[in-house]
Amino acid sequence: MASAETGAPDTAPELIAVVGATGTGKSDLSLELAEAIRQDGGAAEIVNADAMQLYRGMDIGTAKLRADERRGVPHHLLDVLGVTEEASVARYQSEARRVIESVLAREATPILVGGSGLYVSSVVFEFSFAGTDPAVRRRLEETAEREGLGALVERLRRIDAGVAERIGPHNARRIVRALEIAELNGGSTHSALMSDEPVRWRPASILSLEAPREELVQRLDRRVERMWAAGMLDEVERLVPLGLERGVTAGRAIGYAQALAQRAGVLREEEAIAATQALTRRYARRQNSWFRRYAGAHRLPYDAPDLVSRAHAAAQAAAPAPR
Repeated sequence: MASAETGAPDTAPELIAVVGATGTGKSDLSLELAEAIRQDGGAAEIVNADAMQLYRGMDIGTAKLRADERRGVPHHLLDVLGVTEEASVARYQSEARRVIESVLAREATPILVGGSGLYVSSVVFEFSFAGTDPAVRRRLEETAEREGLGALVERLRRIDAGVAERIGPHNARRIVRALEIAELNGGSTHSALMSDEPVRWRPASILSLEAPREELVQRLDRRVERMWAAGMLDEVERLVPLGLERGVTAGRAIGYAQALAQRAGVLREEEAIAATQALTRRYARRQNSWFRRYAGAHRLPYDAPDLVSRAHAAAQAAAPAPR
């Protein structure tokens, strides 16, 4: 049978991707799937696709599974970055695909799990990444020195107001990079580019967990409260000597930035929790919007009584082959 998405013959999936908004139970489902595959006589290994779980020591705020919670299932790409290192989608893509190839070579099933949409897409679909041009970057940096960073901020707002808002008016490095990418990409500020008709890197079954908005909001709010009760501030205190405040990516992560502000006396605890809840809800909306674009994904209710059996059946269904 031919795939409507690619026009290529369908084939057995080599890769399972478990995606969805934060708080929908992706980690739990991935473990259940791995167990179901094991009961069928196979083997499975889990590959992390949560950008913040790449960081060592960022556990409570990312809901990272402890080693004793992983049920003996091998997990990859957890705790691979220090908090001062900057996360890179291009580097992640390379590492994740290398890991997946090695899992397949062991005749096991790789299960990609995470809610970082760009990271998931970079692995599941064929992606290209914007290059760099030192001359363009230098010219932009000179403009910032001569006219002030505000001039570049205004330029970025005219090109892509959404990106300008997400970056903010004070992050000179990211503002310059966004403008560099726009100049190299003919006006697009996206550093990772996917075609309008995405082609899958390998035959993959995508399982997208979904929850009603009001239920998800309640789950997320409770989750943030549990983070603080579990010692979020203590975790941040341990990470500060390792450079969390200097971390370009880690120090700005949802929850960690607010805990740092609480530690500094800028926010009271209830304010830090409320701010984290609001940002988490907004992030979940963006995740849902991102994953809705995945054509051919199996969309599953996060709380279905038969979720595991449905997910297992969907994971074994024919998947579109790469062109």
